[in-house]
Amino acid sequence: MIKRGLVWFKNDLRLHDNEALSKALLECDELLFCYCVDPLHFKKLDLGFKKADINRLKFLEQSVNDLKQHLEGLGGHLIIFDESATSAIPDLIKKFELTDIYAEEEYASEELNVITDLKDQLPAINFHYFWGKTLYHKNDIPFQIESIPLTSKAYRIPAAQESEPRKTFETPEKLKGCKDAISTKFPSYKNYGFKKKEYDEAAPFLEGGETLALERLQYYTFKSELLTGYRWSRNRSEGLDYSSKLSPYLALGCISPRTIFEFVKEYEQLIKKNQSTWWLIFELVWRDYFTFKEMRFGDQIFKTTGYKNKDIAFENDPEKFKKWCAGTTGIPFIDAHMRQLNKTGYMSNRGRVNCASYFVHDLKIDWTWGAAYFESKLIDYDLSSNWMNWHMQAFEIYYTNPVHQSNKYNSQDYIRKWIAELSDKNNVEVLIPWEFDIPDYPKPIEIYQKWTRAINLIKKLEKE
Repeated sequence: MIKRGLVWFKNDLRLHDNEALSKALLECDELLFCYCVDPLHFKKLDLGFKKADINRLKFLEQSVNDLKQHLEGLGGHLIIFDESATSAIPDLIKKFELTDIYAEEEYASEELNVITDLKDQLPAINFHYFWGKTLYHKNDIPFQIESIPLTSKAYRIPAAQESEPRKTFETPEKLKGCKDAISTKFPSYKNYGFKKKEYDEAAPFLEGGETLALERLQYYTFKSELLTGYRWSRNRSEGLDYSSKLSPYLALGCISPRTIFEFVKEYEQLIKKNQSTWWLIFELVWRDYFTFKEMRFGDQIFKTTGYKNKDIAFENDPEKFKKWCAGTTGIPFIDAHMRQLNKTGYMSNRGRVNCASYFVHDLKIDWTWGAAYFESKLIDYDLSSNWMNWHMQAFEIYYTNPVHQSNKYNSQDYIRKWIAELSDKNNVEVLIPWEFDIPDYPKPIEIYQKWTRAINLIKKLEKE
């Protein structure tokens, strides 16, 4: 009897270093491939915006279509559904007489519930799940999930000393696609409540897909050697080349962290080993840490009190929240980053720190509102990284002064690019516009006493 398996793609939209795909090819005579664009991922939240917005849908569409093209080039076909896997896969199993499902292992409750539902519906099917989310395999780190340390240092040092990333899996040369399967189109944006104008105007910061992910990695390392200066350029806000820009591809699994690791190690041997190469790997380890920490605390990280169960007196002014979302707070460094986020689905690390700090400590709004908004907008949205970073901003990290930061990082040109009302203003006016007569730009929600020194330093620029 022919053994037919289903490779169920999720956040592993790649052929290279895909263990589920590699094992399915070894164990099955024929394979079917599918992806489900679940409408629940684009539902409207009580906060007034979608769980995932149009830039995320468009970046996903690009990534899934790139995967489909790769599969078809090797003799496979990708069936794309506009419904939940719990609805689509049982029908697929029956239609194609499949016996086994191969997929990447999940770790968060929403995704785990889908798997539980599927297993309940399909008791006769053999499920095969493979861990591929992190740089270090979860079975190779020197901690049990329930004892993951509360500080990154306590995790990072033992993990680096006692763990080693597993080797990547090669890209298959040929697939055993079911002969009677036919690829289908990515669902229309209309299925998820978006309008044509929204879709046409959507402009993700990068184009999605494994092809461009691998090109970007090659460019940032061996082609341009930009990696050598990463440690010193990473805090900028504008442009493509100040950082690797691999996070959107990591988020959808268009590239694996192990692939990046192998490139960096080869770069260290052939080009340069320095603080920058160490730092890029360090950030992959940080990503691991947030994933494992989320696994330890589960849904507690989505609650206002966090996993520490700590109450903070938030004011939750809805008007302030709307201004923050729209980039009309009157604080240029905040507004420029928020407008870039809304337009492109991307924001620098420096912007994320400042916008979150201002949100929590100045506007005093429930941090989970901000985390949900970032989830909606970011094309590099990663569940554990996003929610754990916001959690840290609310409970652990010291305050970040956005006025001081705008001056420290010489953000005038960046602000002029993203805030049209300030595009013709000089280097002082663009940083502290409330000190001048600029009627087109919003007045600040509030100017805080703790900003006085930073404001005075900027004023001195006018005299220089």
